[in-house]
Amino acid sequence: MKYTVFGMNIAKQIIQLHTVNPETGEVERHKLKRSQVLEFFVRREPALIAIEACGGAHWWARKLVEQGHEVRLLHPKSVRPFVLRNKTDAADARAIWTAVQQPEAPEVAIKTEVQQSVLALHRMHAQLMKFRIMQTNALRGLLYELGIVLPEGHTALLKVLPDTLAALDTQLPAMLLDSLREQWARVQQMQVEIDRIERRLASVLRDTPQCQQIAEIPGVGLLTATAAAATMGEASSIKSGREFAAWAGWGPRQRGTGGQVRQLGLSKRGDVYLRTLLMHGARSIVICHRNVPWIAALLARRPYNVAVAAVANKLARTIWAVLAKGKPYDPAASSAVA
Repeated sequence: MKYTVFGMNIAKQIIQLHTVNPETGEVERHKLKRSQVLEFFVRREPALIAIEACGGAHWWARKLVEQGHEVRLLHPKSVRPFVLRNKTDAADARAIWTAVQQPEAPEVAIKTEVQQSVLALHRMHAQLMKFRIMQTNALRGLLYELGIVLPEGHTALLKVLPDTLAALDTQLPAMLLDSLREQWARVQQMQVEIDRIERRLASVLRDTPQCQQIAEIPGVGLLTATAAAATMGEASSIKSGREFAAWAGWGPRQRGTGGQVRQLGLSKRGDVYLRTLLMHGARSIVICHRNVPWIAALLARRPYNVAVAAVANKLARTIWAVLAKGKPYDPAASSAVA
């Protein structure tokens, strides 16, 4: 069955559609209000609807799939080359319609509400961590100006700061000391909120078999397991571990002309947050297992950061293999730390 293809450019209030009538070849453009979109498609025969993967795209995809349509989410970078002239909603819809019909057009897996909720928790967790670091760094800087050097790291700061502030009762003006204590109270409140989010993620880990499977992999902890499972979506939509690693940004950039192709550094495309977590996990593997023969050999011939990136690449491929094949992690079959 040949579907009618729609390019759908979404926004908060106005939705632009672009399609070509397969029988007459007539170009059809529809400008709809948000409340009219589902009513428009419910009266249509099942169609192929392409949407750029941006804010709200997964919600629209789920709603349209419920109506019996096939929905494909496209990465914005695969759509941008087809915007020929001025960038308008109509031009974007036409570009989406063109991009989805290209051979091997890369797609983004449609996420469920649970997967989006998990990723929302991760975004809030990362934001709180940033705020906490900013506040504690400000405390260190302010007290350093007064001749007090505080240790690095949140855990070390947690131990010494209350006694430090108590010892300054007779040395600093009350207005400054009160403000420093209020800032430290904000830091402690942020830590309470961070711990609360981590407990919610821990419950997700306990209730999700896929997360439990990849949490068995060395270098994969609570944050990495829940983020990887939610970000990947349906693992079967990715062809191989190599493709997943390239999607996460560990594939090399390429530049070529005249038949010669040069391999450059890592592309660093894809999800920055997931790549950061995997790099931290790989760094822990390298530090804790640097005497393992293949890691020792890797460190001997490559710089430390290059070795960590290589281990992170292997970690990403292992995660894909566990999720795609549905089998528990087998240390004997993996050389992650063997």
